[in-house]
Amino acid sequence: MEQSATLDIETLKITQEQFILASQSLHLQRPGCDAVYPVGLYGWRKRCLYFFLLLLLVTMIVNLALTVWIIKVMNFSVDGMGNLHLNQDGIRLEGVSEFLLPLYVNEIQSRRDSLLVLRSEKNVTLNVRNDQGQLTGQLTVGPEAVEAQCQRLEVRSKDGDRLLFTANEEEVIMTTEKFTVTGSDGAVFGHSVETPLIQARASEDLKLESPTRALTMEAPRGVEVSAAKGPLKVSGRKDLQLESTEGEILFDANTIQLGSLPLGVYTASPTQASQEQAVYEVCVCPSGKIYLSPAESSSTCQAMSNICLWS
Repeated sequence: MEQSATLDIETLKITQEQFILASQSLHLQRPGCDAVYPVGLYGWRKRCLYFFLLLLLVTMIVNLALTVWIIKVMNFSVDGMGNLHLNQDGIRLEGVSEFLLPLYVNEIQSRRDSLLVLRSEKNVTLNVRNDQGQLTGQLTVGPEAVEAQCQRLEVRSKDGDRLLFTANEEEVIMTTEKFTVTGSDGAVFGHSVETPLIQARASEDLKLESPTRALTMEAPRGVEVSAAKGPLKVSGRKDLQLESTEGEILFDANTIQLGSLPLGVYTASPTQASQEQAVYEVCVCPSGKIYLSPAESSSTCQAMSNICLWS
C-alpha cells in the first residue's frame, strides 16, 4: 500500500514538470491591448442624426397642424362633414351640391319646406338599369328638348291612384275629363283621332279643318253636330253630298232656304223674267237636280224640264 502511494506521487510530479517545460518551450504570450476604440457617434455623424431628428419633429408638427386645420375648415364631426350628414336613412346634403361624376342613388328627396332643383350646364340625364346593367329607362332634360325613353310613359294624379296619361309604341291614352288646347292654331293631328266629344270653350268657335285633304267623321251609331245657340254652317268648294243608305234625310226647321238655284224660263233673258216673276215653284230632275220654274195656275216643271238636260 505504501509503495503504490509513493508511485502515484512521483508520477504526478513528473507530469507537472513536463507541463511546465512544454509551456516554456512554446513561449506563449497574451495579446496586448495597446489600441483603444471609442463606442458611439461623434463628429458630423452626430450632427446629421440630430438634424434629421429635428426635421422629423418639425414635419410631424406641421402635419398635425394641417390635420387640425382641415378638420376645422371642412367641419368634420361624428355625424358627417360640413353640409353632408350621415344617418341611418342615408346621406343628407344641405345647400348647393355639385357632382363631377355620375351619381348612383336609390332615392333623392328634398326637405319638406324646400324644392328639389337639378341644374346642369348641358343637360340632366336620369338612367334606370336592370340587374344586368342594361338601360331600361332614360329621362333627359336638355336645352332644346325633354326626352323620355322607356317602354311605357305614365302620368298619374297627385295621389297616384288615377291614371291621367299613358303612352307606348302602339297608342297614346288620355283619361282626363277634358283635353284643352289653347294654341292660336289649335291642334294638328297627322292621323285619325278617336274621341266621344269635341267641344269648344265657352264663347269661342269650334272649327274642324283639313287644308289639303278630306275631313271624315265616322261613328257606328251616328254622328251628331249641333249648335245650341248659334248657326251651323257647312260649306265646300265643290260638291256637298248628303247620303243615307238605309234611312232618310230630314230637314226640320221653320224656314228652309235654298239659294242660287238655276232658273228655267221661256224667255232668252232670265234676268228680265226674274224681275217680272215674283213666285216660283221648286222642281226636281230625275237626276236629283233642283231648279226653279215660274209659278202659274198649273205646274210648269214639265215645260221647263229641258233644264234637266243641261246637267
